[in-house]
Parts: sequence; structure tokens; C-alpha cells
Amino acid sequence: MSMHEVAILRILDANANRAREALRVLEDIARFALEDSSLATRTKTMRHALGESLAILANVSMAAARDVAGDVGTAITGKLESKREGVRGIALAAGKRLTECLRSIEECLKALGEVRSASLVEHMRYEAYTIDAAFALRLGTSERRQWKLCLLLTQSLCVRPWREVLDGALAAGVDCIQLREKGLGASDLLKRACEVRERAQAVGASTIVNDDVGVALASGADGVHLGQEDLPVHAVRRCAPPSFIIGASTHSVLEAREAVDAGADYCGVGAMFSTSQKPLLAPAGEAYLQAFLAHFPDIAHLAIGGIDAPRAIELAKLGCRGFAVSSAICSADDPTRVAREILSALDPSRRLAAPEGSPSC
Repeated sequence: MSMHEVAILRILDANANRAREALRVLEDIARFALEDSSLATRTKTMRHALGESLAILANVSMAAARDVAGDVGTAITGKLESKREGVRGIALAAGKRLTECLRSIEECLKALGEVRSASLVEHMRYEAYTIDAAFALRLGTSERRQWKLCLLLTQSLCVRPWREVLDGALAAGVDCIQLREKGLGASDLLKRACEVRERAQAVGASTIVNDDVGVALASGADGVHLGQEDLPVHAVRRCAPPSFIIGASTHSVLEAREAVDAGADYCGVGAMFSTSQKPLLAPAGEAYLQAFLAHFPDIAHLAIGGIDAPRAIELAKLGCRGFAVSSAICSADDPTRVAREILSALDPSRRLAAPEGSPSC
């Protein structure tokens, strides 16, 4: 065997190992972190297909060419190799490693005259690009958060001045404000969004703009919430900054699947109960919440629709981790008290420890 052939076998051996390792990492993330059977199946299938495409080369030949001690690359390290940003960072690194390895394998097979195997790996590389993208979208932005209580702020629903409602909710511990003002023009909505963002940011709360991507971006809001009739999630994800949070309204597991696969960072799950805001929308009810939690245990969510403190307690018992509330807080004489009561649904100890005479949930 010539030195040229030995060098190619060394490259093939190294990249075959790295590609299989990357696929195993992705498969494990799909299984144990995302609990996504579709992505787990795709990565496992590719791992086996890679082995079949290299079956024309005896394992013993590549093993014989292996020279770990003499590999000058083992001493070369990059600045980012020792850092991973949680599960998301692990998956993104593995996805990029996979596509790079497959390109190297493909070129080496061509050099050995293995045209058919090279073609198989080429098609595999294209599939790897889609898998890499699928994991990136599925894991969303690094800024995604599971909020406990999101106030859907609408001035027309407020009994008190909207600024008092906003400040009172933030004082109670509301950690997200979604600005929902469908009647404001773009200019006025932008001004309102900027003010809401400043007040929310001062206490570490997030700001989301309902529907209007342009205003969300221009105001420096943390993200946008999209309804089923708004721009598609994937279209917004394509042009938004990497840290931009995208939420989507969903009313069924199918709609949730489409939103999550397109890159939604969180889902509105509802409507839980009848709501005056959308009287024509039939409630999806608690059954949908349970189905959502079963299918997407790792996805941030906000149960929405007719939620008050007693209902929040019942939803929390089902595993709900966050609520989106409008009328119950906006129309309250004491928005702070109502927000605290709803938040206490997620912390039973706070309810038990409430002083005697405190309002009951």
C-alpha cells in the first residue's frame, strides 16, 4: 500500500470516527434532552447508513493506518473547543462537526475511485445539513426562557392607567410583558413598546410584542408573539437576530409541532377556558395542556385563556409551568395582588405561608 493510500485511509478513519461520534451525540440529545423520536430516528438511521457506505473498506485496513500518537492534530486546539453552551451548544457543535467530516469522507472516497460510496455520502451530507438545521431550530435561541407569568398588557382592558397596571404587575414578580395593542398605529405602538421595555428591563423582566415583528425589532424588545394568521415562525426566524425570542399561539399538538419544528422558542397553549378576548375560539381545555406537556416536555409554554388564580392552581397541578393572563390582571382594582395570587399557584409554600386575612386563591 502506497503512502498516498495510507494517508487517505488515515483521513477516512479519523473522520468516520468523528462522524459516528457526532451522530451519537445528536441521537442522545434527541432521545434524552428533547425526547424527540423523529430526530432520534433520523440520526440513528444516518449512523447505520454511514457504516454501510464505508463497508467497502475493511475496518482492519483503516485500523492499521491509524496512528494516534503520530497525529499532529491532537495537539492543536481552538478557543471554543473547551466550551459548550449547555445542550444547545453541544448539539450545534456536533452538527457542524458531522457535516465537515462527511465532506472529508466523500472526497477521500473519490480519491480511492469509490464513486458509488462517494455519491452515497454526498446525499448523506445533504441530509446532515437538514438535521443540523432541525436541531438548531428545535433548540431555539439561547435566550429562551420559561416565564412564570406573562401579562398581556392591553390598555382598553385596564381599570387603572396602563402604566400603573404594568408597574404593579412587575412589582408582583411578573417576569414577562406581552404588549398587545392591536388598535395602535405603528408609530404609537413603537413608542409604547420602548416604554414598556424600559420599565420591564429595569426589573429583569422580558418584553414581547404581539404580532408586529417590525416594532418588536425596532423597539429592542426581547421578541415577538405570532398567531396562526401572522407571519410564519420560520420566516421570522430566518431574518431575526439569533437572540430574538419567537413565540407562537397553538391550539393543538399539530400546531405546536409545526411551531416547534419551525423554531418557536415557546408556545402559547390554549385556550384553556372561554375568554372574552376570543369568544369565537372554542377552548382546547386542560386535555390539550396535558398533551402538549407530554409531547414537548422541554419546550417553554404559557397556558392562556380565561386564567385566574383558582384556575392557575388547577393547571399547575397538571404540570403547567407558566401562564399568560390579560383580563384578570388588567381589569383588577389591585393588579399587584391578583398577579401575586396567580404566581402563588406555582409555589404552594407561598399559599400556605400567606398571612391570615390575605386574599384567598
